[in-house]
Amino acid sequence: MALLDIKNLTLYLDGPGETIKALEKVTFTLQEGEIKALVGESGSGKTLVVKAIIGALPEHWRVKADRLTYKGQDLLKMNYEQRRQIMRREIAVVFQEPTSSLDPSVKLGEQIQESIPDEFVTKKWFWERNKQRKEIATGLLHKVGIREHDRWMNSYPYQLPADVSQKIMIAMALASEPRILIADDSTRGMESTTKTQVLKLLLKLNKTKNLSILFVSHDLLAITTIADTITVLYCGQTVESGKVKSLLKRPLHPYTKALLDSVPSFQSALKTKSPLTALSGTIPSLQHLPAGCRLGPRCPNARKKCVQVPIMRSIQGHNYSCHYPLHLPKAGKKDPTDDKFGEQDPIKFNLINPALEEDSADD
Repeated sequence: MALLDIKNLTLYLDGPGETIKALEKVTFTLQEGEIKALVGESGSGKTLVVKAIIGALPEHWRVKADRLTYKGQDLLKMNYEQRRQIMRREIAVVFQEPTSSLDPSVKLGEQIQESIPDEFVTKKWFWERNKQRKEIATGLLHKVGIREHDRWMNSYPYQLPADVSQKIMIAMALASEPRILIADDSTRGMESTTKTQVLKLLLKLNKTKNLSILFVSHDLLAITTIADTITVLYCGQTVESGKVKSLLKRPLHPYTKALLDSVPSFQSALKTKSPLTALSGTIPSLQHLPAGCRLGPRCPNARKKCVQVPIMRSIQGHNYSCHYPLHLPKAGKKDPTDDKFGEQDPIKFNLINPALEEDSADD
């Protein structure tokens, strides 16, 4: 059973005279001990997915899903207190703006100690309990690579550099020894050495504590360093998901390919001082969503059929939502609206395309 199971998550925003779908049929699972990455441009809905999971959306926003479960428990049917208990102990979140999550009027040492569950403090007398809380807090700071614990524990949030703030938020998230850690762009703005330290820390926690991680980021290099699987979001929809190796080697959706092409490190043939590749246009506003495939107006492979909503298909665990996927052989009857592309039956590819079978064996 998946720790976190999300199927067809849809978020409705009721506006004046219309209802907008900020998220539409987002689907993915997070297995025990897995590191899954959510990737997409700003405005693709990554943070909204995180807030829907933890129940931090405004009350007038409506959330619907075929499944939104944690260890088989339906999160949407829980009352506030039940949801709060799970978020307090089982699922921890590190948001992309650490300073906004810290109390500016309280020293960091007090805030870290407050995040430690009472059951972890076993001493009998109050002076012993205070000492134990401080020792646990110090250990948490050391775990995330902060050695000058006295200096930072006696500081206020406004006195911290951005990278130290992020590390302290990670330390506070780990205080309850959660089963799932959701890192919402937790390495943004960090220097490369600090980012490497944080990524190594997350990998170590995943291996030694069997911690499941939902890693939300724009940073494809960081994602490919630590993630096992990737789910790509565009404009509130899941467009592709699968193993990291599979998506890097053969992206099926044009948007995934555009994201990879925008990173010079993935372009081995890119010459020095060559212009960087970028997908034209921007993500459409929620008030003016295109019909059918939401990538249509920006997609270099768009055809007439793209005005219809594509269905999610799967090839050996690699899921995609596109009428004209990349890197697949032509099969079946031709689409009468286009002479270049044909209708493709993903069920047949495992049998007629030996290359896919070979890649699957490699994975």
